[in-house]
Amino acid sequence: MYCFDSDYLEGADERVMQALAATNSEQTAGYGEDPHCERARRIIRDLTKCPDAVVHFVTGGTQANLTVIAATLRPWEGVLCADTAHINVHETGAIEATGHKVLALPQVEGKITAVQVLESIVAQREDRAHEHCVKPGMVYVSHPTEMGTLYSKDELCAISAVCRQNGLCLYLDGARLGYGLAADPLVDLPLLADLCDAFTIGGTKAGLLFGEAIVLPSQKLQAEFRYAIKQRGGMLAKGRLLGVQFAAMLAGGYLVERCARANALAQQIKKAFVDKGFPLLSDTAANQVFPILPDDVIQKLQRKYSFSHWQAMGGGRSVVRFCASVTTEEAGVAALLRDISFL
Repeated sequence: MYCFDSDYLEGADERVMQALAATNSEQTAGYGEDPHCERARRIIRDLTKCPDAVVHFVTGGTQANLTVIAATLRPWEGVLCADTAHINVHETGAIEATGHKVLALPQVEGKITAVQVLESIVAQREDRAHEHCVKPGMVYVSHPTEMGTLYSKDELCAISAVCRQNGLCLYLDGARLGYGLAADPLVDLPLLADLCDAFTIGGTKAGLLFGEAIVLPSQKLQAEFRYAIKQRGGMLAKGRLLGVQFAAMLAGGYLVERCARANALAQQIKKAFVDKGFPLLSDTAANQVFPILPDDVIQKLQRKYSFSHWQAMGGGRSVVRFCASVTTEEAGVAALLRDISFL
Protein backbone atom coordinates (compact mmCIF):
# COMPACT_ATOMS: atom_id res chain seq x y z
CA MET A 1 0.00 0.00 0.00
CA TYR A 2 1.37 3.39 -1.05
CA CYS A 3 0.08 6.37 0.91
CA PHE A 4 -0.62 9.83 -0.52
CA ASP A 5 -3.02 11.05 2.19
CA SER A 6 -0.89 13.94 3.38
CA ASP A 7 2.65 15.31 3.48
CA TYR A 8 3.60 14.25 7.00
CA LEU A 9 3.22 10.47 6.78
CA GLU A 10 6.90 9.53 6.92
CA GLY A 11 9.34 10.28 9.72
CA ALA A 12 11.86 12.83 8.52
CA ASP A 13 14.27 13.69 5.74
CA GLU A 14 17.57 11.84 5.98
CA ARG A 15 19.56 15.06 6.48
CA VAL A 16 17.38 15.92 9.49
CA MET A 17 17.79 12.47 11.00
CA GLN A 18 21.56 12.64 10.56
CA ALA A 19 21.70 16.04 12.25
CA LEU A 20 19.64 14.81 15.19
CA ALA A 21 21.84 11.74 15.57
CA ALA A 22 25.06 13.74 15.32
CA THR A 23 23.99 16.13 18.10
CA ASN A 24 22.17 13.62 20.29
CA SER A 25 24.76 13.42 23.07
CA GLU A 26 25.27 17.18 23.34
CA GLN A 27 24.14 18.98 26.48
CA THR A 28 22.56 22.37 25.83
CA ALA A 29 20.32 24.88 27.53
CA GLY A 30 16.59 24.28 27.20
CA TYR A 31 13.56 26.16 25.89
CA GLY A 32 15.15 27.24 22.63
CA GLU A 33 18.04 29.10 24.24
CA ASP A 34 20.72 26.90 22.69
CA PRO A 35 23.28 27.29 19.87
CA HIS A 36 21.27 25.17 17.41
CA CYS A 37 18.15 27.32 17.70
CA GLU A 38 20.28 30.44 17.42
CA ARG A 39 21.91 29.11 14.26
CA ALA A 40 18.50 28.36 12.78
CA ARG A 41 17.36 31.87 13.67
CA ARG A 42 20.38 33.37 11.92
CA ILE A 43 19.67 31.31 8.81
CA ILE A 44 16.05 32.50 8.76
CA ARG A 45 17.06 36.13 9.27
CA ASP A 46 19.51 35.81 6.40
CA LEU A 47 16.95 34.12 4.13
CA THR A 48 14.30 36.74 4.89
CA LYS A 49 16.84 39.61 4.64
CA CYS A 50 15.26 40.85 7.84
CA PRO A 51 18.00 41.11 10.48
CA ASP A 52 15.60 42.46 13.09
CA ALA A 53 13.09 39.62 12.79
CA VAL A 54 12.39 37.62 15.93
CA VAL A 55 12.10 33.87 15.37
CA HIS A 56 10.54 31.29 17.67
CA PHE A 57 10.08 27.54 17.28
CA VAL A 58 7.05 25.49 18.33
CA THR A 59 6.06 21.92 17.66
CA GLY A 60 2.90 22.14 15.52
CA GLY A 61 0.83 24.26 13.16
CA THR A 62 -2.30 24.65 15.29
CA GLN A 63 -0.11 25.61 18.23
CA ALA A 64 1.61 28.25 16.11
CA ASN A 65 -1.67 29.64 14.80
CA LEU A 66 -3.44 29.98 18.13
CA THR A 67 -0.33 31.42 19.81
CA VAL A 68 0.22 34.10 17.18
CA ILE A 69 -3.44 35.03 16.90
CA ALA A 70 -4.14 35.12 20.64
CA ALA A 71 -0.98 37.11 21.35
CA THR A 72 -1.80 39.67 18.65
CA LEU A 73 -5.49 40.41 19.04
CA ARG A 74 -7.18 42.48 21.71
CA PRO A 75 -10.07 40.77 23.53
CA TRP A 76 -12.78 42.28 21.32
CA GLU A 77 -11.04 41.54 18.01
CA GLY A 78 -11.40 38.65 15.56
CA VAL A 79 -9.47 37.28 12.60
CA LEU A 80 -10.64 37.43 8.97
CA CYS A 81 -9.93 34.36 6.85
CA ALA A 82 -11.28 32.19 4.04
CA ASP A 83 -14.15 29.91 5.02
CA THR A 84 -11.91 26.97 4.04
CA ALA A 85 -9.03 28.20 6.22
CA HIS A 86 -7.38 25.73 8.56
CA ILE A 87 -8.22 27.87 11.60
CA ASN A 88 -11.89 27.78 10.58
CA VAL A 89 -12.43 24.14 9.69
CA HIS A 90 -9.61 21.92 10.97
CA GLU A 91 -8.53 23.19 14.39
CA THR A 92 -11.49 22.17 16.58
CA GLY A 93 -12.31 25.74 17.52
CA ALA A 94 -8.79 26.38 18.84
CA ILE A 95 -8.94 30.08 17.98
CA GLU A 96 -12.40 30.55 19.50
CA ALA A 97 -11.15 28.75 22.63
CA THR A 98 -8.67 31.62 23.09
CA GLY A 99 -11.60 34.06 23.14
CA HIS A 100 -11.30 35.35 19.57
CA LYS A 101 -13.88 34.87 16.84
CA VAL A 102 -12.94 33.54 13.42
CA LEU A 103 -14.57 35.82 10.82
CA ALA A 104 -14.86 33.59 7.76
CA LEU A 105 -15.22 35.03 4.26
CA PRO A 106 -16.35 33.26 1.06
CA GLN A 107 -13.34 32.03 -0.88
CA VAL A 108 -12.53 31.30 -4.48
CA GLU A 109 -10.10 28.39 -4.80
CA GLY A 110 -9.15 28.83 -1.17
CA LYS A 111 -8.26 32.52 -1.44
CA ILE A 112 -9.74 35.79 -0.24
CA THR A 113 -9.11 39.23 -1.73
CA ALA A 114 -8.09 42.67 -0.57
CA VAL A 115 -11.54 43.93 -1.63
CA GLN A 116 -13.24 41.44 0.69
CA VAL A 117 -10.99 42.44 3.55
CA LEU A 118 -11.71 46.14 3.05
CA GLU A 119 -15.45 45.53 2.74
CA SER A 120 -15.43 43.63 6.04
CA ILE A 121 -13.52 46.39 7.81
CA VAL A 122 -15.80 49.10 6.46
CA ALA A 123 -18.97 47.13 7.22
CA GLN A 124 -18.02 46.74 10.87
CA ARG A 125 -16.77 50.30 11.20
CA GLU A 126 -19.91 51.85 9.69
CA ASP A 127 -22.36 49.63 11.53
CA ARG A 128 -24.31 51.82 13.96
CA ALA A 129 -23.92 49.00 16.48
CA HIS A 130 -20.19 48.51 15.77
CA GLU A 131 -19.32 48.49 19.45
CA HIS A 132 -21.55 45.43 19.83
CA CYS A 133 -19.77 43.59 17.00
CA VAL A 134 -16.45 41.78 16.87
CA LYS A 135 -13.87 44.07 15.30
CA PRO A 136 -11.53 42.66 12.62
CA GLY A 137 -8.01 42.89 13.98
CA MET A 138 -6.10 40.47 11.79
CA VAL A 139 -6.18 38.83 8.38
CA TYR A 140 -5.11 35.18 8.15
CA VAL A 141 -4.04 33.65 4.84
CA SER A 142 -2.20 30.42 4.08
CA HIS A 143 0.28 29.84 1.28
CA PRO A 144 -0.33 27.36 -0.23
CA THR A 145 -4.00 27.40 0.72
CA GLU A 146 -6.07 24.45 1.93
CA MET A 147 -7.13 24.05 -1.70
CA GLY A 148 -3.52 23.77 -2.79
CA THR A 149 -3.57 27.13 -4.58
CA LEU A 150 -1.07 29.96 -4.28
CA TYR A 151 -1.47 33.66 -3.62
CA SER A 152 0.29 35.76 -6.22
CA LYS A 153 2.69 38.53 -5.28
CA ASP A 154 0.13 41.14 -6.37
CA GLU A 155 -2.64 39.54 -4.30
CA LEU A 156 -0.51 39.49 -1.16
CA CYS A 157 0.70 43.05 -1.72
CA ALA A 158 -2.90 44.25 -2.06
CA ILE A 159 -4.04 42.48 1.11
CA SER A 160 -1.04 43.80 3.04
CA ALA A 161 -1.74 47.35 1.88
CA VAL A 162 -5.35 47.18 3.08
CA CYS A 163 -4.22 45.80 6.43
CA ARG A 164 -1.66 48.55 6.96
CA GLN A 165 -4.01 51.30 5.88
CA ASN A 166 -6.59 50.10 8.40
CA GLY A 167 -4.44 49.00 11.33
CA LEU A 168 -4.87 45.23 10.95
CA CYS A 169 -2.11 42.66 11.27
CA LEU A 170 -1.43 40.26 8.42
CA TYR A 171 -0.53 36.70 9.40
CA LEU A 172 0.47 34.08 6.85
CA ASP A 173 0.23 30.41 7.80
CA GLY A 174 3.17 28.74 6.08
CA ALA A 175 2.57 25.15 7.11
CA ARG A 176 3.39 24.20 3.49
CA LEU A 177 5.41 27.31 2.71
CA GLY A 178 8.41 25.39 1.34
CA TYR A 179 6.24 23.99 -1.44
CA GLY A 180 4.89 27.45 -2.18
CA LEU A 181 8.37 28.96 -2.34
CA ALA A 182 9.44 26.24 -4.75
CA ALA A 183 6.37 26.71 -6.95
CA ASP A 184 6.47 30.51 -7.27
CA PRO A 185 9.82 32.24 -6.71
CA LEU A 186 8.16 35.68 -6.91
CA VAL A 187 6.64 35.05 -3.46
CA ASP A 188 9.84 34.62 -1.51
CA LEU A 189 10.86 35.01 2.12
CA PRO A 190 12.06 38.64 1.84
CA LEU A 191 8.68 39.56 0.34
CA LEU A 192 6.80 37.87 3.16
CA ALA A 193 8.98 39.58 5.75
CA ASP A 194 8.13 42.90 4.10
CA LEU A 195 4.38 42.30 3.79
CA CYS A 196 3.46 40.29 6.89
CA ASP A 197 3.44 41.11 10.57
CA ALA A 198 3.91 37.40 11.27
CA PHE A 199 4.30 34.23 9.24
CA THR A 200 5.35 30.65 9.79
CA ILE A 201 7.75 28.35 8.00
CA GLY A 202 6.35 24.87 8.30
CA GLY A 203 8.58 21.93 9.08
CA THR A 204 6.15 19.18 10.05
CA LYS A 205 4.88 18.87 6.46
CA ALA A 206 8.27 19.49 4.88
CA GLY A 207 10.70 16.91 6.13
CA LEU A 208 11.01 17.56 9.88
CA LEU A 209 9.85 15.12 12.54
CA PHE A 210 7.90 18.07 13.92
CA GLY A 211 8.26 21.82 14.15
CA GLU A 212 7.09 25.22 12.92
CA ALA A 213 9.11 28.43 12.86
CA ILE A 214 7.22 31.59 13.82
CA VAL A 215 8.77 34.64 12.17
CA LEU A 216 7.89 38.07 13.56
CA PRO A 217 9.22 40.86 11.33
CA SER A 218 6.95 43.40 13.04
CA GLN A 219 8.39 44.95 16.18
CA LYS A 220 4.90 45.50 17.60
CA LEU A 221 4.47 41.72 17.98
CA GLN A 222 7.94 40.88 19.25
CA ALA A 223 7.90 42.04 22.85
CA GLU A 224 7.16 39.35 25.45
CA PHE A 225 6.05 36.82 22.83
CA ARG A 226 7.76 34.03 24.75
CA TYR A 227 5.19 34.51 27.49
CA ALA A 228 2.49 33.66 24.96
CA ILE A 229 4.38 30.56 23.81
CA LYS A 230 4.77 29.31 27.38
CA GLN A 231 1.14 29.99 28.27
CA ARG A 232 -0.07 28.03 25.23
CA GLY A 233 2.11 25.02 26.03
CA GLY A 234 4.46 25.63 23.14
CA MET A 235 7.77 26.09 24.93
CA LEU A 236 9.53 22.77 24.40
CA ALA A 237 12.04 21.93 27.15
CA LYS A 238 14.29 20.15 24.64
CA GLY A 239 13.89 23.06 22.27
CA ARG A 240 17.22 22.36 20.64
CA LEU A 241 15.52 19.49 18.77
CA LEU A 242 13.63 22.13 16.79
CA GLY A 243 16.72 24.21 16.10
CA VAL A 244 18.74 21.23 14.93
CA GLN A 245 16.04 20.22 12.46
CA PHE A 246 15.42 23.68 11.02
CA ALA A 247 19.12 24.44 10.68
CA ALA A 248 19.62 21.17 8.80
CA MET A 249 16.64 21.70 6.51
CA LEU A 250 17.14 25.39 5.73
CA ALA A 251 20.91 25.53 5.20
CA GLY A 252 22.03 25.95 1.61
CA GLY A 253 18.51 26.14 0.16
CA TYR A 254 17.87 22.48 0.94
CA LEU A 255 14.22 22.98 1.98
CA VAL A 256 13.19 24.58 -1.30
CA GLU A 257 15.23 22.05 -3.28
CA ARG A 258 13.46 19.12 -1.63
CA CYS A 259 10.05 20.78 -1.88
CA ALA A 260 10.64 21.39 -5.60
CA ARG A 261 11.20 17.66 -6.01
CA ALA A 262 7.90 16.95 -4.21
CA ASN A 263 6.10 19.50 -6.38
CA ALA A 264 7.45 17.82 -9.50
CA LEU A 265 6.17 14.43 -8.33
CA ALA A 266 2.75 15.91 -7.61
CA GLN A 267 2.65 17.53 -11.02
CA GLN A 268 3.32 14.15 -12.62
CA ILE A 269 0.33 12.76 -10.75
CA LYS A 270 -1.81 15.71 -11.83
CA LYS A 271 -0.81 15.31 -15.47
CA ALA A 272 -1.61 11.59 -15.37
CA PHE A 273 -5.16 12.27 -14.19
CA VAL A 274 -5.68 15.11 -16.68
CA ASP A 275 -4.34 13.00 -19.55
CA LYS A 276 -6.98 10.40 -18.71
CA GLY A 277 -9.70 13.04 -18.95
CA PHE A 278 -10.38 13.55 -15.24
CA PRO A 279 -11.09 17.19 -14.25
CA LEU A 280 -9.50 18.99 -11.30
CA LEU A 281 -11.13 20.89 -8.46
CA SER A 282 -8.39 23.50 -8.91
CA ASP A 283 -5.23 23.62 -10.98
CA THR A 284 -2.49 23.48 -8.37
CA ALA A 285 1.21 24.12 -8.88
CA ALA A 286 2.60 22.80 -5.58
CA ASN A 287 2.45 19.42 -3.85
CA GLN A 288 -1.31 18.79 -3.58
CA VAL A 289 -3.51 17.47 -6.40
CA PHE A 290 -7.33 17.42 -6.34
CA PRO A 291 -8.78 15.25 -9.15
CA ILE A 292 -12.53 14.69 -9.49
CA LEU A 293 -13.03 10.95 -9.94
CA PRO A 294 -15.96 8.58 -10.42
CA ASP A 295 -16.60 6.58 -7.27
CA ASP A 296 -15.78 3.29 -9.00
CA VAL A 297 -12.38 4.64 -10.02
CA ILE A 298 -11.77 5.74 -6.43
CA GLN A 299 -12.62 2.27 -5.18
CA LYS A 300 -10.27 0.71 -7.71
CA LEU A 301 -7.36 2.95 -6.72
CA GLN A 302 -8.01 2.35 -3.01
CA ARG A 303 -7.01 -1.28 -3.43
CA LYS A 304 -3.37 -0.22 -3.69
CA TYR A 305 -3.24 3.41 -2.54
CA SER A 306 -4.55 5.55 0.29
CA PHE A 307 -5.49 9.19 -0.30
CA SER A 308 -7.86 11.74 1.19
CA HIS A 309 -11.55 12.07 0.36
CA TRP A 310 -12.08 15.81 -0.02
CA GLN A 311 -15.72 16.35 -0.93
CA ALA A 312 -18.62 14.68 -2.71
CA MET A 313 -19.58 16.24 -6.03
CA GLY A 314 -22.80 14.34 -6.71
CA GLY A 315 -23.53 12.18 -9.70
CA GLY A 316 -21.33 9.39 -8.40
CA ARG A 317 -18.18 11.55 -8.33
CA SER A 318 -15.97 12.88 -5.54
CA VAL A 319 -12.95 15.12 -5.13
CA VAL A 320 -9.94 13.35 -3.67
CA ARG A 321 -6.53 14.67 -2.67
CA PHE A 322 -3.13 13.21 -3.46
CA CYS A 323 -0.10 14.71 -1.68
CA ALA A 324 3.58 14.35 -2.41
CA SER A 325 6.11 15.32 0.21
CA VAL A 326 9.80 15.90 0.80
CA THR A 327 10.05 12.25 1.83
CA THR A 328 7.78 10.64 -0.80
CA GLU A 329 9.42 7.67 -2.49
CA GLU A 330 9.53 7.82 -6.27
CA ALA A 331 8.69 4.12 -6.55
CA GLY A 332 5.22 4.78 -5.14
CA VAL A 333 4.62 7.60 -7.59
CA ALA A 334 5.78 5.46 -10.50
CA ALA A 335 3.37 2.70 -9.50
CA LEU A 336 0.50 5.18 -9.20
CA LEU A 337 1.26 6.70 -12.61
CA ARG A 338 1.24 3.27 -14.17
CA ASP A 339 -2.11 2.35 -12.62
CA ILE A 340 -3.69 5.68 -13.59
CA SER A 341 -2.67 5.01 -17.20
CA PHE A 342 -4.64 1.76 -17.11
CA LEU A 343 -7.87 3.29 -15.76
